[in-house]
Amino acid sequence: MLTIPPRSRIYVAVGPTDMRKSFDGLQGAVRAVIERDPLSGHFFVFCNRRRDRLKILLWDRSGFWVFAKRLEKGTFAWPQSEARSVELGAAELSILLGGFDLERARRRAWYDRPPSD
Repeated sequence: MLTIPPRSRIYVAVGPTDMRKSFDGLQGAVRAVIERDPLSGHFFVFCNRRRDRLKILLWDRSGFWVFAKRLEKGTFAWPQSEARSVELGAAELSILLGGFDLERARRRAWYDRPPSD
């Protein structure tokens, strides 16, 4: 399981991504699709068209990490949006990776201070 530092943000590309991409290809997708700096230390999450594979790109000050997951059965309930990317919290990423549908889940009234840059 991933440990996500409190100051890290999680950006999810809404549209499908070619899962043949690795470090350099995903870095380019961060710049082109998510429009963020891949060297920021934030988590960037991508999924394929069938939604049965995902990759996470992370810079840790000495190099890139690429985390990959392939489902043997079923699909990820990928976020839908008119925007090209959405930002999730650590709990929401855990829910997504655990196979739950974020669109149907709802958060109770709760104070959640956004992380500062």
